[in-house]
Amino acid sequence: MTVTIPAAGPGTTRIDTRTANPVLDVVIPVYNEETDLEPCIRRLHAHLTTSLPYRFRITVADNASTDTTLQVAERLAREFAEVEVRHLDLKGRGRALNAVWSTSDAAVVAYMDVDLSTDLAALAPLVAPLISGHSDVAIGSRLARGARVVRGPKREFISRCYNLILRGALAAKFTDAQCGFKAIRSDVARQLLPLVEDTGWFFDTELLVLAERAGLRIHEVPVDWVDDPDSSVDIVATATADLKGVARMLRAFAKGTLPISDLRAQLGRHPIGVSAPGVPPRLATQLVRFAAIGAGSTLAYLVLFLLLRLGMGAQLANFLALGVTAVANTAANRRFTFGVRGAKGAGRHQFEGLIVFGLGLVLTSGSLALLTGLTAPGLALELTVLVLANLAATVLRFVLLRGWVFHPRRQS
Repeated sequence: MTVTIPAAGPGTTRIDTRTANPVLDVVIPVYNEETDLEPCIRRLHAHLTTSLPYRFRITVADNASTDTTLQVAERLAREFAEVEVRHLDLKGRGRALNAVWSTSDAAVVAYMDVDLSTDLAALAPLVAPLISGHSDVAIGSRLARGARVVRGPKREFISRCYNLILRGALAAKFTDAQCGFKAIRSDVARQLLPLVEDTGWFFDTELLVLAERAGLRIHEVPVDWVDDPDSSVDIVATATADLKGVARMLRAFAKGTLPISDLRAQLGRHPIGVSAPGVPPRLATQLVRFAAIGAGSTLAYLVLFLLLRLGMGAQLANFLALGVTAVANTAANRRFTFGVRGAKGAGRHQFEGLIVFGLGLVLTSGSLALLTGLTAPGLALELTVLVLANLAATVLRFVLLRGWVFHPRRQS
Protein backbone atom coordinates (compact mmCIF):
# COMPACT_ATOMS: atom_id res chain seq x y z
CA MET A 1 0.00 0.00 0.00
CA THR A 2 1.26 3.48 -0.83
CA VAL A 3 0.28 6.56 1.12
CA THR A 4 1.01 10.00 -0.29
CA ILE A 5 1.83 12.54 2.39
CA PRO A 6 1.09 16.13 1.37
CA ALA A 7 3.94 18.61 1.48
CA ALA A 8 2.34 20.43 4.41
CA GLY A 9 3.40 17.60 6.77
CA PRO A 10 1.65 18.54 10.06
CA GLY A 11 -2.00 17.66 10.29
CA THR A 12 -1.79 14.74 7.88
CA THR A 13 -4.42 12.09 8.54
CA ARG A 14 -2.89 8.86 9.69
CA ILE A 15 -3.60 5.92 7.43
CA ASP A 16 -4.22 2.48 8.91
CA THR A 17 -1.53 0.01 7.83
CA ARG A 18 -1.94 -3.61 6.90
CA THR A 19 0.19 -4.73 9.85
CA ALA A 20 -1.82 -4.04 13.00
CA ASN A 21 -0.07 -2.43 15.96
CA PRO A 22 3.55 -3.32 15.29
CA VAL A 23 6.02 -2.93 18.10
CA LEU A 24 8.75 -1.58 15.78
CA ASP A 25 8.46 0.56 12.66
CA VAL A 26 11.76 0.85 10.75
CA VAL A 27 11.80 3.73 8.27
CA ILE A 28 14.08 3.74 5.23
CA PRO A 29 14.18 7.28 3.75
CA VAL A 30 15.15 7.18 0.06
CA TYR A 31 15.70 9.51 -2.84
CA ASN A 32 16.53 7.97 -6.23
CA GLU A 33 17.68 4.63 -4.79
CA GLU A 34 16.24 2.32 -7.44
CA THR A 35 19.38 0.13 -7.38
CA ASP A 36 20.00 -0.25 -3.66
CA LEU A 37 16.43 -0.31 -2.35
CA GLU A 38 15.43 -3.90 -3.18
CA PRO A 39 18.52 -5.64 -1.72
CA CYS A 40 18.22 -3.42 1.36
CA ILE A 41 14.57 -4.32 2.01
CA ARG A 42 15.09 -8.02 1.37
CA ARG A 43 18.07 -8.18 3.70
CA LEU A 44 16.36 -6.12 6.41
CA HIS A 45 13.11 -8.09 6.17
CA ALA A 46 14.97 -11.40 6.49
CA HIS A 47 16.88 -10.14 9.52
CA LEU A 48 13.79 -8.82 11.30
CA THR A 49 11.83 -12.00 10.55
CA THR A 50 14.48 -14.26 12.05
CA SER A 51 15.82 -12.05 14.86
CA LEU A 52 12.96 -10.05 16.35
CA PRO A 53 10.35 -11.80 18.52
CA TYR A 54 7.69 -9.13 17.99
CA ARG A 55 5.70 -7.56 15.20
CA PHE A 56 7.46 -5.10 12.94
CA ARG A 57 6.90 -2.90 9.93
CA ILE A 58 9.33 -1.57 7.33
CA THR A 59 8.27 1.79 5.91
CA VAL A 60 9.94 3.05 2.75
CA ALA A 61 9.71 6.85 2.82
CA ASP A 62 10.15 8.05 -0.75
CA ASN A 63 11.47 11.64 -0.87
CA ALA A 64 10.03 12.70 -4.24
CA SER A 65 12.27 10.35 -6.23
CA THR A 66 12.52 11.03 -9.96
CA ASP A 67 13.64 7.52 -10.98
CA THR A 68 11.84 4.19 -10.47
CA THR A 69 12.42 4.05 -6.70
CA LEU A 70 8.71 4.42 -5.93
CA GLN A 71 7.77 1.61 -8.31
CA VAL A 72 10.39 -0.69 -6.76
CA ALA A 73 9.06 0.12 -3.29
CA GLU A 74 5.46 -0.55 -4.31
CA ARG A 75 6.42 -3.90 -5.79
CA LEU A 76 8.15 -4.88 -2.54
CA ALA A 77 5.08 -3.76 -0.56
CA ARG A 78 2.92 -6.09 -2.65
CA GLU A 79 5.33 -8.96 -1.96
CA PHE A 80 5.80 -8.45 1.79
CA ALA A 81 2.91 -7.81 4.15
CA GLU A 82 5.22 -6.03 6.58
CA VAL A 83 6.41 -3.44 4.03
CA GLU A 84 4.60 -0.13 3.53
CA VAL A 85 5.40 2.78 1.24
CA ARG A 86 4.97 6.46 2.02
CA HIS A 87 5.46 9.05 -0.72
CA LEU A 88 6.34 12.69 -0.06
CA ASP A 89 6.10 15.43 -2.64
CA LEU A 90 9.21 17.22 -1.31
CA LYS A 91 12.78 16.10 -0.57
CA GLY A 92 14.37 16.04 2.87
CA ARG A 93 15.35 13.17 5.14
CA GLY A 94 14.16 15.04 8.22
CA ARG A 95 10.84 15.84 6.54
CA ALA A 96 10.33 12.15 5.72
CA LEU A 97 11.17 10.93 9.22
CA ASN A 98 8.98 13.57 10.84
CA ALA A 99 6.03 12.68 8.65
CA VAL A 100 6.27 8.91 9.15
CA TRP A 101 7.25 8.88 12.81
CA SER A 102 4.51 11.31 13.82
CA THR A 103 1.82 9.13 12.23
CA SER A 104 3.12 5.66 13.10
CA ASP A 105 1.09 3.41 15.38
CA ALA A 106 4.16 1.41 16.46
CA ALA A 107 5.44 1.61 20.02
CA VAL A 108 8.99 2.30 18.80
CA VAL A 109 10.03 4.01 15.56
CA ALA A 110 13.49 3.77 14.03
CA TYR A 111 15.36 4.56 10.87
CA MET A 112 18.44 3.45 9.00
CA ASP A 113 20.13 4.41 5.76
CA VAL A 114 19.35 2.43 2.62
CA ASP A 115 22.99 1.42 2.15
CA LEU A 116 22.82 -0.54 5.44
CA SER A 117 26.32 0.63 6.36
CA THR A 118 25.57 -0.33 9.97
CA ASP A 119 25.67 -4.01 10.88
CA LEU A 120 22.10 -5.15 11.52
CA ALA A 121 23.27 -7.14 14.55
CA ALA A 122 23.11 -3.81 16.43
CA LEU A 123 19.38 -3.35 15.78
CA ALA A 124 18.13 -5.50 18.68
CA PRO A 125 20.44 -3.78 21.23
CA LEU A 126 19.29 -0.45 19.79
CA VAL A 127 15.57 -0.95 20.36
CA ALA A 128 15.58 -3.24 23.42
CA PRO A 129 16.08 -0.42 25.99
CA LEU A 130 13.20 1.51 24.41
CA ILE A 131 10.83 -1.43 24.47
CA SER A 132 11.73 -2.18 28.09
CA GLY A 133 11.18 1.45 29.07
CA HIS A 134 14.74 1.98 30.28
CA SER A 135 15.57 4.63 27.66
CA ASP A 136 13.71 7.13 25.50
CA VAL A 137 16.03 7.53 22.51
CA ALA A 138 18.70 5.19 21.14
CA ILE A 139 21.48 5.95 18.68
CA GLY A 140 24.12 3.92 16.92
CA SER A 141 27.57 5.42 17.52
CA ARG A 142 30.65 5.08 15.35
CA LEU A 143 32.69 7.02 17.92
CA ALA A 144 31.78 5.14 21.10
CA ARG A 145 34.20 2.68 22.64
CA GLY A 146 33.75 -0.72 21.04
CA ALA A 147 32.63 0.57 17.65
CA ARG A 148 34.41 -0.78 14.57
CA VAL A 149 34.43 1.59 11.62
CA VAL A 150 35.78 1.40 8.08
CA ARG A 151 35.83 4.76 6.31
CA GLY A 152 38.19 7.25 4.75
CA PRO A 153 40.23 9.75 6.79
CA LYS A 154 38.31 12.71 5.35
CA ARG A 155 34.93 11.52 6.63
CA GLU A 156 36.47 10.43 9.94
CA PHE A 157 38.03 13.87 10.47
CA ILE A 158 34.82 15.74 9.57
CA SER A 159 32.70 13.52 11.83
CA ARG A 160 34.96 13.98 14.84
CA CYS A 161 35.26 17.73 14.30
CA TYR A 162 31.48 18.06 14.03
CA ASN A 163 30.90 16.19 17.26
CA LEU A 164 33.54 18.31 19.02
CA ILE A 165 31.66 21.39 17.85
CA LEU A 166 28.43 19.97 19.26
CA ARG A 167 30.09 19.27 22.60
CA GLY A 168 31.66 22.70 22.74
CA ALA A 169 28.82 24.83 21.40
CA LEU A 170 25.69 22.95 22.53
CA ALA A 171 27.15 20.98 25.47
CA ALA A 172 26.02 17.73 23.83
CA LYS A 173 26.92 14.56 25.68
CA PHE A 174 26.11 12.01 22.95
CA THR A 175 29.07 10.87 20.87
CA ASP A 176 27.72 10.57 17.32
CA ALA A 177 24.93 12.78 16.00
CA GLN A 178 24.88 11.75 12.34
CA CYS A 179 25.06 7.97 12.26
CA GLY A 180 22.06 6.80 10.20
CA PHE A 181 20.89 4.31 12.81
CA LYS A 182 18.49 5.64 15.46
CA ALA A 183 15.29 4.78 17.32
CA ILE A 184 12.88 6.58 19.62
CA ARG A 185 9.75 5.72 21.62
CA SER A 186 6.69 6.95 19.73
CA ASP A 187 5.15 8.76 22.71
CA VAL A 188 8.39 10.71 23.15
CA ALA A 189 8.66 11.40 19.43
CA ARG A 190 5.21 12.96 19.35
CA GLN A 191 6.31 15.44 22.04
CA LEU A 192 9.65 16.33 20.40
CA LEU A 193 8.87 16.39 16.69
CA PRO A 194 6.74 19.59 16.70
CA LEU A 195 9.80 21.46 18.01
CA VAL A 196 12.21 20.16 15.35
CA GLU A 197 12.52 22.70 12.55
CA ASP A 198 15.07 21.11 10.23
CA THR A 199 13.83 19.00 7.32
CA GLY A 200 17.22 17.79 6.10
CA TRP A 201 20.36 16.26 7.58
CA PHE A 202 20.47 18.40 10.74
CA PHE A 203 17.19 16.78 11.84
CA ASP A 204 19.07 14.10 13.83
CA THR A 205 21.21 16.58 15.74
CA GLU A 206 18.31 18.88 16.55
CA LEU A 207 16.19 16.01 17.83
CA LEU A 208 19.00 14.68 20.02
CA VAL A 209 19.87 18.08 21.51
CA LEU A 210 16.21 18.72 22.36
CA ALA A 211 15.88 15.25 23.87
CA GLU A 212 18.97 15.78 26.01
CA ARG A 213 17.87 19.24 27.18
CA ALA A 214 14.45 17.79 28.05
CA GLY A 215 16.07 15.29 30.41
CA LEU A 216 15.45 12.21 28.28
CA ARG A 217 17.69 9.17 28.54
CA ILE A 218 19.73 8.57 25.36
CA HIS A 219 21.10 5.05 24.94
CA GLU A 220 24.19 4.60 22.74
CA VAL A 221 25.11 1.40 20.92
CA PRO A 222 28.63 0.96 19.49
CA VAL A 223 28.20 -0.23 15.92
CA ASP A 224 30.18 -1.91 13.18
CA TRP A 225 29.99 0.50 10.26
CA VAL A 226 31.41 0.34 6.74
CA ASP A 227 31.42 3.50 4.62
CA ASP A 228 29.51 3.42 1.34
CA PRO A 229 31.99 4.63 -1.33
CA ASP A 230 29.10 5.40 -3.70
CA SER A 231 27.28 7.68 -1.25
CA SER A 232 25.68 10.67 -2.99
CA VAL A 233 25.78 12.89 0.10
CA ASP A 234 27.37 16.30 -0.55
CA ILE A 235 29.72 16.56 2.44
CA VAL A 236 30.42 20.29 2.07
CA ALA A 237 26.75 21.26 1.68
CA THR A 238 25.73 18.98 4.56
CA ALA A 239 28.44 20.35 6.86
CA THR A 240 27.45 23.93 6.02
CA ALA A 241 23.78 23.22 6.74
CA ASP A 242 24.72 21.52 10.03
CA LEU A 243 26.76 24.52 11.19
CA LYS A 244 23.86 26.83 10.34
CA GLY A 245 21.62 24.56 12.39
CA VAL A 246 23.99 24.74 15.37
CA ALA A 247 23.98 28.56 15.14
CA ARG A 248 20.16 28.60 14.96
CA MET A 249 19.84 26.44 18.07
CA LEU A 250 22.36 28.59 19.96
CA ARG A 251 20.27 31.68 19.18
CA ALA A 252 17.08 29.90 20.25
CA PHE A 253 18.56 28.80 23.58
CA ALA A 254 20.01 32.26 24.18
CA LYS A 255 16.65 33.94 23.50
CA GLY A 256 14.67 31.30 25.41
CA THR A 257 12.34 30.64 22.47
CA LEU A 258 12.46 26.85 22.86
CA PRO A 259 9.99 25.70 25.55
CA ILE A 260 12.33 23.22 27.19
CA SER A 261 10.79 23.66 30.66
CA ASP A 262 7.30 22.99 29.29
CA LEU A 263 8.63 19.94 27.47
CA ARG A 264 10.18 18.59 30.64
CA ALA A 265 6.88 19.09 32.45
CA GLN A 266 4.96 17.25 29.71
CA LEU A 267 7.41 14.37 29.81
CA GLY A 268 7.59 14.34 33.60
CA ARG A 269 11.35 14.86 33.66
CA HIS A 270 13.51 16.96 35.94
CA PRO A 271 16.17 19.40 34.69
CA ILE A 272 19.64 17.98 34.13
CA GLY A 273 22.64 19.84 35.52
CA VAL A 274 20.90 22.10 38.05
CA SER A 275 23.08 24.74 39.63
CA ALA A 276 25.24 23.44 42.45
CA PRO A 277 28.74 23.98 43.82
CA GLY A 278 31.33 22.79 41.31
CA VAL A 279 28.99 22.98 38.31
CA PRO A 280 30.73 24.84 35.44
CA PRO A 281 29.34 28.20 34.28
CA ARG A 282 26.76 28.35 31.50
CA LEU A 283 27.83 28.62 27.87
CA ALA A 284 27.19 32.38 27.58
CA THR A 285 29.28 33.07 30.68
CA GLN A 286 32.03 30.77 29.44
CA LEU A 287 32.14 32.57 26.09
CA VAL A 288 32.47 35.99 27.73
CA ARG A 289 35.21 34.86 30.12
CA PHE A 290 37.04 32.93 27.41
CA ALA A 291 36.94 35.98 25.12
CA ALA A 292 38.30 38.23 27.87
CA ILE A 293 41.11 35.83 28.74
CA GLY A 294 41.77 35.31 25.03
CA ALA A 295 42.05 39.05 24.44
CA GLY A 296 44.55 39.39 27.26
CA SER A 297 46.50 36.37 26.05
CA THR A 298 46.61 37.70 22.49
CA LEU A 299 47.92 41.06 23.69
CA ALA A 300 50.57 39.36 25.84
CA TYR A 301 51.47 37.09 22.93
CA LEU A 302 51.96 40.03 20.55
CA VAL A 303 54.12 41.92 23.07
CA LEU A 304 56.27 38.83 23.68
CA PHE A 305 56.54 38.15 19.96
CA LEU A 306 57.71 41.72 19.26
CA LEU A 307 60.31 41.54 22.04
CA LEU A 308 61.60 38.13 21.03
CA ARG A 309 61.54 38.96 17.32
CA LEU A 310 64.26 41.56 17.88
CA GLY A 311 66.79 38.86 18.64
CA MET A 312 65.60 35.74 16.76
CA GLY A 313 63.70 34.47 13.74
CA ALA A 314 59.92 34.70 13.33
CA GLN A 315 59.24 30.97 13.79
CA LEU A 316 61.20 30.65 17.05
CA ALA A 317 59.74 33.88 18.39
CA ASN A 318 56.25 32.64 17.55
CA PHE A 319 56.90 29.28 19.23
CA LEU A 320 58.19 30.78 22.48
CA ALA A 321 55.57 33.53 22.71
CA LEU A 322 52.73 31.12 22.00
CA GLY A 323 54.10 28.54 24.47
CA VAL A 324 54.35 30.95 27.39
CA THR A 325 50.92 32.47 26.83
CA ALA A 326 49.37 29.02 26.25
CA VAL A 327 50.35 27.82 29.73
CA ALA A 328 48.97 30.98 31.34
CA ASN A 329 45.86 30.84 29.15
CA THR A 330 45.09 27.22 30.11
CA ALA A 331 45.48 28.00 33.82
CA ALA A 332 43.22 31.06 33.58
CA ASN A 333 40.52 29.26 31.59
CA ARG A 334 40.67 26.31 33.96
CA ARG A 335 39.89 28.54 36.93
CA PHE A 336 37.64 31.27 35.58
CA THR A 337 36.01 30.00 32.35
CA PHE A 338 35.29 26.37 33.20
CA GLY A 339 35.16 26.58 37.01
CA VAL A 340 37.73 23.86 37.76
CA ARG A 341 39.43 24.44 41.11
CA GLY A 342 42.08 22.66 43.11
CA ALA A 343 45.26 20.86 42.08
CA LYS A 344 43.55 17.63 41.01
CA GLY A 345 44.00 17.07 37.29
CA ALA A 346 46.02 20.25 36.79
CA GLY A 347 48.93 18.39 35.22
CA ARG A 348 46.66 16.56 32.79
CA HIS A 349 44.89 19.79 31.92
CA GLN A 350 48.16 21.51 31.10
CA PHE A 351 49.34 18.51 29.04
CA GLU A 352 46.12 18.43 27.04
CA GLY A 353 46.23 22.21 26.82
CA LEU A 354 49.66 21.87 25.20
CA ILE A 355 48.14 19.53 22.63
CA VAL A 356 45.60 22.21 21.85
CA PHE A 357 48.48 24.68 21.79
CA GLY A 358 50.18 22.44 19.23
CA LEU A 359 47.20 22.75 16.94
CA GLY A 360 47.34 26.52 17.32
CA LEU A 361 51.05 26.39 16.52
CA VAL A 362 50.31 24.47 13.33
CA LEU A 363 47.85 27.18 12.29
CA THR A 364 50.08 30.13 13.12
CA SER A 365 53.38 28.64 12.01
CA GLY A 366 51.77 27.26 8.89
CA SER A 367 50.45 30.70 8.09
CA LEU A 368 53.91 32.22 8.56
CA ALA A 369 55.53 29.53 6.42
CA LEU A 370 52.99 30.07 3.66
CA LEU A 371 53.48 33.83 3.83
CA THR A 372 57.28 33.68 3.67
CA GLY A 373 57.06 31.17 0.86
CA LEU A 374 54.98 33.52 -1.25
CA THR A 375 56.71 36.84 -0.52
CA ALA A 376 59.22 38.67 1.67
CA PRO A 377 56.90 40.11 4.33
CA GLY A 378 57.58 43.02 6.59
CA LEU A 379 56.86 43.04 10.31
CA ALA A 380 53.43 44.65 9.86
CA LEU A 381 52.28 41.95 7.43
CA GLU A 382 53.63 39.22 9.72
CA LEU A 383 51.59 40.60 12.60
CA THR A 384 48.45 40.85 10.47
CA VAL A 385 48.71 37.23 9.35
CA LEU A 386 49.40 36.05 12.89
CA VAL A 387 46.38 37.90 14.29
CA LEU A 388 44.09 36.28 11.70
CA ALA A 389 45.61 32.85 12.29
CA ASN A 390 45.19 33.29 16.05
CA LEU A 391 41.52 34.13 15.63
CA ALA A 392 41.00 30.79 13.87
CA ALA A 393 43.10 29.03 16.53
CA THR A 394 41.01 30.68 19.28
CA VAL A 395 37.76 29.22 17.96
CA LEU A 396 39.31 25.77 17.76
CA ARG A 397 40.80 26.21 21.24
CA PHE A 398 37.46 27.00 22.89
CA VAL A 399 35.76 24.02 21.28
CA LEU A 400 38.51 21.62 22.38
CA LEU A 401 38.84 23.05 25.90
CA ARG A 402 35.10 22.91 26.52
CA GLY A 403 34.36 19.63 24.78
CA TRP A 404 37.48 17.72 25.77
CA VAL A 405 40.02 19.13 28.28
CA PHE A 406 37.53 20.59 30.80
CA HIS A 407 34.45 18.55 29.97
CA PRO A 408 32.48 18.04 33.24
CA ARG A 409 32.36 14.25 32.88
CA ARG A 410 36.17 14.14 32.92
CA GLN A 411 36.54 16.15 36.13
CA SER A 412 35.08 13.59 38.53
